[in-house]
Amino acid sequence: MVSEIEITPCGPIFGSIRPPGSKSLTNRALIIAALAQGRSLLTGALASEDTEVMIESLRAIGVAIDVDDISHTLRVDGNGGQFQGENTEMFIANSGTSMRFLTALATLGQGTFRLDGIERMRERPIGDLIKALQQLGADIQTESDNGCPPVLVRAQGLPGGKATIAGNISSQYLSGLLMAAPYARSEVQLEVDGELVSQPYVRMTTQIMRDFGVTVEENDCRRFVIAGQQQYQARQYAIEPDASAASYFWGAAAVSGGKVCVEGLTKDALQGDVGFVEALRQMGCEVEYGKDSITVTGGQLKGIDIDMGEISDTVQTLAAVALFAEGPTRVTGVAHNRHKETDRIGDLACELRKLGATVEELEDGMVITPGTLQPARIETYNDHRMAMSLALVGLRQPGVVITNPACTSKTYPLFFEDLAAICQGA
Repeated sequence: MVSEIEITPCGPIFGSIRPPGSKSLTNRALIIAALAQGRSLLTGALASEDTEVMIESLRAIGVAIDVDDISHTLRVDGNGGQFQGENTEMFIANSGTSMRFLTALATLGQGTFRLDGIERMRERPIGDLIKALQQLGADIQTESDNGCPPVLVRAQGLPGGKATIAGNISSQYLSGLLMAAPYARSEVQLEVDGELVSQPYVRMTTQIMRDFGVTVEENDCRRFVIAGQQQYQARQYAIEPDASAASYFWGAAAVSGGKVCVEGLTKDALQGDVGFVEALRQMGCEVEYGKDSITVTGGQLKGIDIDMGEISDTVQTLAAVALFAEGPTRVTGVAHNRHKETDRIGDLACELRKLGATVEELEDGMVITPGTLQPARIETYNDHRMAMSLALVGLRQPGVVITNPACTSKTYPLFFEDLAAICQGA
């Protein structure tokens, strides 16, 4: 792909689209299918850098995975939780879900496993997950003393027991523990310390676990009890379109004053990010829920005050829309966004200022006051969501250039092609 791309402004966008499969669901289903005994068929799966990293790591521990890119299906021959590691290396790139999920999974095996990634991954915290796994009897540590990868696991199976996990950095810690817990030798009890961020992702995890045949007791995302020596049952499993990716097209409707239908998602979707459309409704858009779709129609936009703790992956999308609103938009509840692929508070604020906004950084969010929009060359920080969300500004403002557009391959390799296609109907 080219080193940068200039977005072409267009009129109101009218169209429909079905985004690729959910990264969150694909990577969770891959972990669970790999632990199951027998063959699972995952339909509607995402093909991206993050899922490729997960697949290659699972293959490294002996899980056979057949990828059909044409039909978007994955055939996974699970190993029943029985796998060996002889100094097994897993390269995770910058996939947070893969690092957290595979770290917990590795403790179930026998042998030595090392998980590493790119430089940014070595800056992303994992210490709280390590401490929780140690409480459950795992022999695990980070190689450096900063609580970040690389991670070294000397596995002899996971004994089980009680553990406390911090909830304020990433819900992926808890999801990783939950998915591994049924294969512990004894019951696992997990307590969340403090407020749990991104709770919908944890509810997504427990639902998929149940869909694959294990039992989980939970108390309002605060306490979880999982019986040990359970086993996931291989099955066919359909993966929803990615709701985080859908936010860009709903956002495009809001920015352009058009009407966009996203197919394959409903109000009852497993992914909490479908709640993004309600934020757009507060800003002045119309939202229509169909039997198998959600449609957003743009309107006169106004700034809002919103806690986005449960839909934090859509903060950048809302920020792009906020540039076209009347009055400031205040986003809170997302302090953990500083620990994502990039600092999604500080770095986002920097790029919004380039576009003419006044931005006040908060401890857990930001206040965006729209100004006179202006052309800008957007630095993406190798963050797929920075590239996709701020591209929306270029639908109305000439001269918006997105650098390193290839970074969208992390979750949505064909994003710019799909954006251009839906804009052709404008």
